[in-house]
Amino acid sequence: MKFKLFILGIIYFTISSGLNAQNPNLSLTDAFPNLSFPYPVHLTHSNDGTNRIFLVQQNGIIKVFQNDSTVQSPAIKDFLNISNKISSSAGEEGLLGLAFHPNYASNGYFYVNYTALSSPIKTVISRFKVSSGNPDKADSLSEYKILEIEQPYYNHNGGTVMFGLDGYLYIGMGDGGSGGDPQNNAQNLQSLLGKMLRIDINDTTSAKRYVIPATNLFYNNPSAGKEEIFSWGLRNTWKFSQDQQTGFIYAGDVGQDIYEEIDVIQNGKNYGWRVLEGFQCFNPSSGCDTSGKTMPIKVYSHSEGGCSVTGGYVYRGNRRPELRGAYIYGDYCSGKIWMLRYNGSTVSSDSLLIDSPHFISTFGTDQFNELYLLSYTSSSKIYRFNKNPSVNISGNETGIPGNFILEQNYPNPFNPETKIQYSVPELSKISLKVYDITGKVVSSLVNTVQLPGKYSVFWNAKDDFGNTLPSGIYFYSLVTEKFKETKRMVLVK
Repeated sequence: MKFKLFILGIIYFTISSGLNAQNPNLSLTDAFPNLSFPYPVHLTHSNDGTNRIFLVQQNGIIKVFQNDSTVQSPAIKDFLNISNKISSSAGEEGLLGLAFHPNYASNGYFYVNYTALSSPIKTVISRFKVSSGNPDKADSLSEYKILEIEQPYYNHNGGTVMFGLDGYLYIGMGDGGSGGDPQNNAQNLQSLLGKMLRIDINDTTSAKRYVIPATNLFYNNPSAGKEEIFSWGLRNTWKFSQDQQTGFIYAGDVGQDIYEEIDVIQNGKNYGWRVLEGFQCFNPSSGCDTSGKTMPIKVYSHSEGGCSVTGGYVYRGNRRPELRGAYIYGDYCSGKIWMLRYNGSTVSSDSLLIDSPHFISTFGTDQFNELYLLSYTSSSKIYRFNKNPSVNISGNETGIPGNFILEQNYPNPFNPETKIQYSVPELSKISLKVYDITGKVVSSLVNTVQLPGKYSVFWNAKDDFGNTLPSGIYFYSLVTEKFKETKRMVLVK
């Protein structure tokens, strides 16, 4: 985020975005009506099948509670409190990020990003461990510092930490702050600022807190650049995420004064800051060298409705099947929420979804891949999309089935949408994919851990990139560690 957002206080833009009109049937609903939180900056889950929500407050506290819309405030627990370690709970400092180890269910490790109470200011990446006797309480004395990075200014601290599909830890670092990147950190390959970092935290000793993945561009070549660098030329990638189906890493990179951008982050790429802001020259203001720079997939100007992009997630939930596979993002100032579809080379569609009244600090997901957004106030609420009227089952039903069951889709034949139902008798990692007649995967509908229950998924005959598929025979397959079944369906247009 930009510091000026907090200094200026309440700002709301009413300028038209110039994009397609918002969907009148799509709205936001209060996901947990009995709850509110001060200045939330991140929401996630532990992917251990417990269906809990973990909410990060900027003041240094992580809250945990069950993912139940009726949950009451007394049921909220302090999972971790490190308020005594952070330098500030305002602006762009504080506790900013949380990532659970992919093997959290067995090792209990999680990682945080915070601004340390030190001089000079430092970004600290640390590992903590859950307490042995209480799954809703972390061991606050278990801190193991992985990485410390000095910050020259108080803003542009980045904040997100994420485990990628490759198992490595990704760390988003802002350019160090002030304005215009006065130290040119983003283009300096001997600085960790203005970069996306990638490290392997599974190999640690007392002398070595992490190792460098061999595929990092500067691996074993520190004279060319810091080995931790995955990509560079970034101003402040406050929020980024990886699509679990395509593997694309989407980042919202906050702009300077005119443009906000969405980037697809790739290994060894230079995204242009401070040479470029969006597609335009910034330093120098004209005639800049764009060679070797990777351009954003989307840019919007402040005159189009905003001033600080909040990166989001590719939607993989069930409440709004028409949005599945689309990247959802927003703007902190205007509260506008957009979606775009990226096919690997171009943006195939881009539209405004909701013009909300919220200061959007972050998006987040639960273990069912449902999407949430949080407003940044002293008494913030957690919002999610309203349920599409055609969706009858949005998650775990009451009653536990006795066996794995994959039912025949209905209707069949269908055009353009069909419903696939299945039952899960025990906590399981679920994969549900659609294949064409050649055996090629065209759509990955479910890829997550699910609790026992009966589930349904609506498929709208589109692939993972949002492309409409032709008539023909398709197959859908449910796979777990203990069960595999495939059924045939027919799309007729």
